[in-house]
Amino acid sequence: ALQMAPHDILGTIGVAFIVVMYVMLQLGKINAERPTFSALNALGAVFILISLIYQFNLSAALMEGVWLLVSLYGLWKALSGRRP
Repeated sequence: ALQMAPHDILGTIGVAFIVVMYVMLQLGKINAERPTFSALNALGAVFILISLIYQFNLSAALMEGVWLLVSLYGLWKALSGRRP
């Protein structure tokens, strides 16, 4: 049977959040300017970063760190009503 460590489960949930949001964006089911889009992307990045504490990978950590920062900026824009 497949057994996953808790940090792997958390990382997998993070990946699911990011992938589902991206697929929904590409299918036109969600608008990238909605807070939900950026919030779930940020949460996904946080979950992946937590999983990387246990099995570190520099390139993945850099990618998720940037993903988190960009998502937080998008969330700030969405919540503050700012537009580019």
